[in-house]
Amino acid sequence: MAKSLVVALGLWALGGFLGLHHLYLGRDRHALLWILTLGGFGAGWLSDLWHLPGWVATANGPPQPPQSGAVPTLSPPRMAGQLLVGTYFGLVAALGVPWVPSPLAVALGVLLVASVGDQGTNRPRVLVAAFLSSLLFQGGLLPTSLATTAVAAWHRRFERPRDPPPPLLARLCHLGLGVTAFGVPLAWGGVRGALGVASTVLTLPLRVGVLPLRAGWALLEGLGVVGVAPEGSQGGAGSRADERRRRALEVLGLHGGCSAEDVQRSYRELVKLWHPDHNRHRAREAERRFIELQEAYEELAGPRRAAGG
Repeated sequence: MAKSLVVALGLWALGGFLGLHHLYLGRDRHALLWILTLGGFGAGWLSDLWHLPGWVATANGPPQPPQSGAVPTLSPPRMAGQLLVGTYFGLVAALGVPWVPSPLAVALGVLLVASVGDQGTNRPRVLVAAFLSSLLFQGGLLPTSLATTAVAAWHRRFERPRDPPPPLLARLCHLGLGVTAFGVPLAWGGVRGALGVASTVLTLPLRVGVLPLRAGWALLEGLGVVGVAPEGSQGGAGSRADERRRRALEVLGLHGGCSAEDVQRSYRELVKLWHPDHNRHRAREAERRFIELQEAYEELAGPRRAAGG
């Protein structure tokens, strides 16, 4: 079926940002590129207006024979598009799809632009170049995209057209898969980010309201008006008690699972060892250790048992 320039112009005007005119003319990879970049960031959509007559004539003409051995002319606009889209894909992967390696995203962006029209490139070498340049430039997106673009341009070639072309339903399925592979992970990353922002915004008033209470209580503690923490800080008091018990066990040379008999036995042995009357040559150290033993035993066994011991 012959393609109409009027229809192509209408689709360009109504849905050019989504590549409808490219889909109409059988340029599916160009259509996918336009969907993912919203018409080549607007500039590509505008430049399409001057190319539409030639594309319509190509679509209505006889199939082009494969140009074996021929190398396409180096196109600065195509290289600029590869560099821009490669960096864009890498940035999207880094911000919204962290489980996708950035070099892979850069390579996919470069390959998509390189495959527009009747051209292509060596895909394995482009992928290898993306990962190696990412390692060399420590993950820098722009230099990685620039190196990958240079490799894609160096290995540019003409692609053999598919004859006959696939049916429209198959083309739409392939296009939908490409859009889904790009859009769904990105949308999920955006939803997660939005939920995190919403959670922060919703809990912010509660956090701000608690700040004056905490500041006031800290002021009262500093002035000595109160000496007991409020109910919300019981975890701190519990932590201090645990620390005192741990220190007492350490002084007595015991572990956490010891019994009361173990505490008493260790205390009596160490008290005899460090009694000041038995350590006149190191009286100060013995007195300090004797007091530590008394305090440790009091912490573990209670004041009355310490006095009785």
